[in-house]
Amino acid sequence: MSASEKGQAKGEQAKGKLKETAGKATGNERLKNEGRAEQAKGSAREAKEDAKDTARGVAEGLRGDKKGPGPDRRV
Repeated sequence: MSASEKGQAKGEQAKGKLKETAGKATGNERLKNEGRAEQAKGSAREAKEDAKDTARGVAEGLRGDKKGPGPDRRV
């Protein structure tokens, strides 16, 4: 996951948490629900990027692009 994408996902989650908390404190259901939706959006973005990273790692492993010694490599 690139740093900017990770930051964006974490930012959405934090912003959503703030909105949810403000909505709870003021009794504003709309704001509370917006916050929950924003947190879910950030979590989904993070999960998508994690899946891409996993797929990239698997592909590199299959091609033998691993860095450092592996089980079939000698130091």
